[in-house]
Amino acid sequence: METFDPTELPELLKLYYRRLFPYSQYYRWLNYGGVIKNYFQHREFSFTLKDDIYIRYQSFNNQSDLEKEMQKMNPYKIDIGAVYSHRPNQHNTVKLGAFQAQEKELVFDIDMTDYDDVRRCCSSADICPKCWTLMTMAIRIIDRALKEDFGFKHRLWVYSGRRGVHCWVCDESVRKLSSAVRSGIVEYLSLIKGGQDVKKKVHLSEKIHPFIRKSINIIKKYFEEYALVNQDILKNKESWDKILALVPETIHDELQQGFQKSQNSLQRWEHLKKVASRCQNNIKNDKYGPWLEWEIMLQYCFPRLDINVSKGINHLLKSPFSVHPKTGRISVPIDLQKVDQFDPFTVPTISFICRELDAISTNEEEKEENEAESDVKHRTRDYKKTSLAPYVKVFEHFLENLDKSRKGELLKKSDLQKDF
Repeated sequence: METFDPTELPELLKLYYRRLFPYSQYYRWLNYGGVIKNYFQHREFSFTLKDDIYIRYQSFNNQSDLEKEMQKMNPYKIDIGAVYSHRPNQHNTVKLGAFQAQEKELVFDIDMTDYDDVRRCCSSADICPKCWTLMTMAIRIIDRALKEDFGFKHRLWVYSGRRGVHCWVCDESVRKLSSAVRSGIVEYLSLIKGGQDVKKKVHLSEKIHPFIRKSINIIKKYFEEYALVNQDILKNKESWDKILALVPETIHDELQQGFQKSQNSLQRWEHLKKVASRCQNNIKNDKYGPWLEWEIMLQYCFPRLDINVSKGINHLLKSPFSVHPKTGRISVPIDLQKVDQFDPFTVPTISFICRELDAISTNEEEKEENEAESDVKHRTRDYKKTSLAPYVKVFEHFLENLDKSRKGELLKKSDLQKDF
């Protein structure tokens, strides 16, 4: 993938919003079949323009209104907010206190910077293939719980464009949830407790909740290759001291001795498991045992959610198909069938897809000189000619499932009405 030059962004965005942004699918998503009156019209959008100029409370009548404004403003970043009681662009005309956020998708934001205390390869905004596995595990763990434990059907996972992932849960009942219920759901999904000063962030009780057991089973599939080989979490004294801080002092000496004799992280982890299981067999210490190794695995691998993003109904979150201004990468949907294969480094940059479009356009201009063609039809075909196409397809598949379940609900309602 070619390197992205941020100075080209203003020109690239013009082309992207004019010819590549998937407006019809995007509108189809946020309009939710037009079932609820003014649902799209009452939705807040916020645009960040060049030089961090930030415009909140934008709202639009329809798809064409949204297109015109986006092509006029060419935002560096698009955020999506709640559906309000009134049109957000008229919020100043509404009497104080009447303008209220009423509905929004339940959203989750997982950011790699929150794992800086447990990854050795990168820090802050940097990511690499060695630590991206953290995001793979996070998607697998959270998505399984949303689907199986809560029964949520419509979950859109999106790459942020730089160092994290977002999830939008779009079921109709979920969009109506209160802030208190959202907090409860995030609380259920959270396990890592304590800030930077707290060393031991996971404390398991003797009765282990099925959610935690199932999460551990997912982590086990990745743990050896991710933590012991790629992150090498027991590589040297500095790194194993961090792990000793998570276990009872009574076994520190025995662990230290074994660690010094071992050759690598894999051997040291086996030693830790042996010592821990011996602790478990000692009746007085039955609190340790597999709990010990599980607490370490969870602290190093369990998802770290930004709680505030999920619990606030009026909280803004970056939109799918927005462009990351630092990396130039498009914020693309992730195919849940291929989570393990998803590679953030192969996600197309805006410069890459614009070059693809240029190359194709040059070839086609001669052919099309005589053909009058509508701009919409042209654009529909445009993104299909670039590396953006497979990601739009993932989005369309998600939308089809939304449509199907909406039609199912409407049929149910009409059948119930017939019964009366």
